[in-house]
Amino acid sequence: MKEIRWKGRVLKFDRPLIMGILNVTPDSFSDGGRFFSRENALKQAEKMAGEGADIIDVGGESTRPYAEQVSAEEEIRRIIPVIRKIKKKLRTLVSIDTYKSEVACRALEEGADIINDISALRMDRNMGKAAARAGVPVILMHMQGRPRGMQASPRYGDVIRDIAGFLGERIKKAKELGIDVKKIIIDPGIGFGKTVEHNLLIIKNLEKFKKLGCPVLAGPSRKSFIGKVLNLKVYERFEGTAAAVAICVWNGADIVRVHDVKEMKRVADLAYAIKTV
Repeated sequence: MKEIRWKGRVLKFDRPLIMGILNVTPDSFSDGGRFFSRENALKQAEKMAGEGADIIDVGGESTRPYAEQVSAEEEIRRIIPVIRKIKKKLRTLVSIDTYKSEVACRALEEGADIINDISALRMDRNMGKAAARAGVPVILMHMQGRPRGMQASPRYGDVIRDIAGFLGERIKKAKELGIDVKKIIIDPGIGFGKTVEHNLLIIKNLEKFKKLGCPVLAGPSRKSFIGKVLNLKVYERFEGTAAAVAICVWNGADIVRVHDVKEMKRVADLAYAIKTV
């Protein structure tokens, strides 16, 4: 698939696209709530846009392991003013990182362009229909369990086959709900209900998910598997993230979701140039 078009917008997959992470939460695993204030969130969005982000992914609920769930009302309170300001000042596409249809619909009303659902339409039975009505791209992610307990004891028969099978089923379900398959993006869910070995295998075999016929997103940025392999804390995982991003791009990632936009765009662009020379 070369591009996704909708409502005058376009995602062209002629190079690796960069999705910048904007956590409007007080308890993010990676930034400790640095962008919880609206002013700081907008400044960070402007910074990422200036550094070359193709998409800014706004989330109002932490989905780190063992995170507590927040209400749709609180999530809306956090993200709507930020999305409103971003869309007023920037041309960059915005995705809403939520599994709640109420939150997604409010975000879309304020100009959000893409739905990024970590549950692949499973945790809110209205999400699929809402996405179909909106006609926007939808990211379907694999997650074993739910954020609060997903890292307790993740197990698979064959991690690649099991995740590919799950994503194939969710693509089918999305189509049944009226979502255009040409607007579906898949994410194998690095760090969501996976051991270190599972995550390494996903990155090593990322190309296999391309067989499902949808663009593939990979989100290795600052994840705990990097820290465990290299024995590093969150703020020390820059080089490990760079290595993971490069290999994800080499193995077919169409979009990489990252915290450090400027640097990881350089990593992704060079890895892609080498691969396609």
